[in-house]
Amino acid sequence: MTAASEARGPLAGLKVLEMGQLIAGPFAAKTLGDFGAEVIKIEPPGAGDPLRKWRLLKDGTSVWWQVQSRNKRSIALDLKDSEAQAIVRRLAAESDVLIENFRPGALEGWGLGPETLLEANPRLIVLRVSGYGQTGPYRDRPGFGVVAEAMGGLRHLTAEPGRVPVRVGISLGDTLAALHGVIGILMALQERQRSGRGQVIDVALYEAVFNCMESLLPEYSAFGAVRGAAGSALPGIAPSNAYRCGDGGYALIAGNGDSIFRRLMATIERPDLAADPALADNAGRVARVAELDAAIGGWTAQRDVAEVLARLDEASVPAGRIYSVADIAADPHYLARGMLQTIAMGDGDALQVPGIVPKLSRTPGAQRRNAPRLGQDTDAVLAEIGLTPAQIAELKRRGVVAGCEA
Repeated sequence: MTAASEARGPLAGLKVLEMGQLIAGPFAAKTLGDFGAEVIKIEPPGAGDPLRKWRLLKDGTSVWWQVQSRNKRSIALDLKDSEAQAIVRRLAAESDVLIENFRPGALEGWGLGPETLLEANPRLIVLRVSGYGQTGPYRDRPGFGVVAEAMGGLRHLTAEPGRVPVRVGISLGDTLAALHGVIGILMALQERQRSGRGQVIDVALYEAVFNCMESLLPEYSAFGAVRGAAGSALPGIAPSNAYRCGDGGYALIAGNGDSIFRRLMATIERPDLAADPALADNAGRVARVAELDAAIGGWTAQRDVAEVLARLDEASVPAGRIYSVADIAADPHYLARGMLQTIAMGDGDALQVPGIVPKLSRTPGAQRRNAPRLGQDTDAVLAEIGLTPAQIAELKRRGVVAGCEA
């Protein structure tokens, strides 16, 4: 890798064609783009990706769009048109990776199935993200992240005991699926170096969630145990909970390591519990978790969150408070780690966006360009695959493609 390509990121030279919308597929492509991949995003003419209009808008466009679509180029194609489909085939023939998150069968219906694309470009890696995967009895069902989180086992755990299960307030299922897709792409790229051949990666949203469910299934298999909602506690690991403090806030305290537990008990002035041989290991502490939570909660209730955290930090006991986004934006550690980045919008206004994860020492990721306007790169991309200005103009006239929005 040359110094110039190092500066552009570890994936410099990788060509990615993004055919998807909203969250899972585009998040995977965004992650590749953050680290230097050239990402061409295909959007429908007119409205474009619906994410452009989701949640809070600035000058008619979602500010979320500025995160999800940074480092991408936008080309507007009507995929129902045969000429647009031919353009996709030409683009795929020159790409390393194609990402899509349509319902299974949609690509095949447009004549763009993986078999067709791989025949023209045997080195192509195709990531397919869907609710239930490309096979199985549920493959044709519509699947969103919220459904995947429930089917994957997560929603059953997210509640106070006896209360209605709640969802995490973000599209966690989509993001987990996207990250699994990125892992699959990187593994397929590594294998392609040996074989010279691409392949298809099949990621189901519910499977990505289920893959993070730790011991849920083996505990059921071995003991018939069905783990249920536990609120802010971590079942089977003690003490680990959220404890109310004197100022009404909460301190999250994880005192579940054996030596950490002893330091925690010393801090809350309970040497009797620290020295109790029955509490020397996790199994003993789990058996008496209510007693331990009461002791810790009684101590925190007499102090504000700041004092609790200061005392526990001094004792090297893992603890923290619950952050709102206002806390995040004001936190010096976020700032020092480059996780609060400021970009200039098209109108010149500043916008703060999340930084890039993970952090590579020699070839870090970077935001090289802002999220594109719809069709911003249509002319340039079509010219790159050999279409003349006259041909592009004719395709625009017939609505097959669209250029940059006003």
